[in-house]
Formats: sequence, C-alpha cells, structure tokens
Amino acid sequence: MSFQVTLQPSGRTFNMQRDETVLSAALSASIGLPYGCKDGACGSCKCKLLEGRVIHGAHQAKALSAAEEEAGWMLSCCATPQTDLVIEARQVVGLGDHPVVKMPTRVTSLTRVAPDVMVLRLQMPATHQFGFRAGQYIEFILKDGVRRSYSMANAPHLVKEAGVNGMELHIRHMPGGLFTDHVFGEMKPKDILRVEGPHGSFFLREDSERPIVLLASGTGFAPIKAIVEHMRFKGITRPTVLYWGCRSRADLYLHDWAAQQAAECDWLRYMPVLSEPQAEEAWTGRTGFVHQAVLADWPDLSRHEVYACGAPVMVQAARQDFTAQAGLPDEFFYADAFTSEADKHGN
Repeated sequence: MSFQVTLQPSGRTFNMQRDETVLSAALSASIGLPYGCKDGACGSCKCKLLEGRVIHGAHQAKALSAAEEEAGWMLSCCATPQTDLVIEARQVVGLGDHPVVKMPTRVTSLTRVAPDVMVLRLQMPATHQFGFRAGQYIEFILKDGVRRSYSMANAPHLVKEAGVNGMELHIRHMPGGLFTDHVFGEMKPKDILRVEGPHGSFFLREDSERPIVLLASGTGFAPIKAIVEHMRFKGITRPTVLYWGCRSRADLYLHDWAAQQAAECDWLRYMPVLSEPQAEEAWTGRTGFVHQAVLADWPDLSRHEVYACGAPVMVQAARQDFTAQAGLPDEFFYADAFTSEADKHGN
C-alpha cells in the first residue's frame, strides 16, 4: 500500500510504501531530511507529525520520549506510515549534490595522536568520483554487512587535491569494539577497506550570515575540523568560535592545529575546555562542561547558528539549554551525535 507524505513548510511531496521508513523514502526521492545515526539513537531526525499516523520501530527514549511521541513528534528514521502524512520538517538544501557510492579504499597511514585516538588516512581509487560536504560521514562495510560510521576530518578540496593524504578519519578506541579493536591492533598500511558515503545532514549552511558556534566533544572534533578547513578554502569569514571539550589535556589531540587556525584567521576564536584536567598537566584554561562554557560566554544565542558534534549526552544538553536558556532558534542547531553500538542498543 502506498501513502503520500507532504512536507511543510516547503510543500514537497513524495510517495512511500507502508514498510518503508519516512527517512529512507525521502532520501530515495532525493528529498533531504535531517538525520544522523539512522538507528533511533541520536534524535537528529526528530520532526513534528501534523497529520496522519505512524508506527515507530525500536528507538531510544533519549531520542524520542513517550511524552514527545504523545505530543506529535516522530523520528523519521524509524517511523513507518499507517496513513497519508503531513510532516513539519526542515529540508536539507542540496542533499542530492553528491551521490552515495560504495568503493574500496586503501589504508595509507595510521597515526596514534592520543593514547586512544588514531588518525586513519585512506586513499580512494582513481576510478571513483567521491564528493561530499565538510561535516558528512562514511560507513565502513565490515563482514556480514555490519557497518561503522565515521566523519571525514578533512575538507573535500583536500581529499581531491592531496592524493597522498586522501580521506582523514579520527577513530577513538572502544575496547571490545569490533572495528576499533582491529584499527588499534591488526590494521596496517595497504589494507583494503570497503566504504559507502557520503551520509548525513551535518554541514555548514553557506547561505546564512549568522555568527557561528562550533561545538565539539572528543573525536566529534573531526567534522568540525573539516568545516574550518572548508571555510578557509571558500573564504567564509563569518565570526566563528570553536569550543572543544575533552576530559584531559591529552585528549586535545589536535590542540596545536586548532590554535594555529585561530592565530591565522581573524574571524576564528578557539576555546578548549577540560572537564577533568589532571593535576600534573597544570591546566590553566577553561574547565567544566563544554556546552556550559558556551552559555557563560554567549547568554544570548538568538542570532547564532550552532554546529555540535560529539557524545549524545553533550549534544542533547546543548540543544536543550541553548534553546531554553539562550534563545537559540531550534532550526539553527545542527548536530551530529556520535552513537556507539552501545548507544544504539540502549546499553
């Protein structure tokens, strides 16, 4: 059975089957909707159901609570239609610019930049044209079809121009993790890895003139780095502040790089924030939760855009507090929550 879905305020429509999710049907129709994990764990695809009825598949309560569902909210990544639908949702402009492709990649280097962070560089085959927006991610396709997602950490022009560097990824070791144990154990240069991408709706909205807050925690810094590189390449000079939150100084694995960007760009400021600095590090900078540092510096975010990437708990707290306490319009909060397999299964 086929149903029609209408998106407001754009008025765009598409048809879908009862057993499809709203997100997959929209993407198949080249209509971009916001999304992140595609597994009901992060809440990035949350939108308002104005008319009609859906059934939700398995999802995390932190992504969509029972009260929110009762109030008419839905997750497009795991909602299937029971009737025609009218949905209030932001469309992602230009989502169809770069087709999703599957391709083999070759490991060119592995560099451990922190005790639990590896910078992995991949070379794309010359026969494939791979385009993406700074901030998007790829999926590694492992044995038995298992997938793991990681953001590109360099801007598209650097991937295309630097054949020796190719694609850069920042991978944190999750002990016992199927993929990261391999990265930190047996993986070596010249290994072949199969990937698919680009995915995700996390990228800079270049048609805006709003000042920007870039907010990262841990390896959520990867897509933020790509966005900074892209802004420099494109000559985008909107006032921008980069906040990077980590536990200790050792976790700021590209601190010098970030400081250098701020020194070279008069439009960019860099603010590292540590939640658990070690005494021996003699840290004299900001401490506490990184999103609270933003609130302390910017009690009024009503004219800003925020791009947040990192642990789901940080992203969710930032969205809630920035909109409730600092007047940030929800439509100008763009997020990519890094969800692990434990996040996806509620562990």
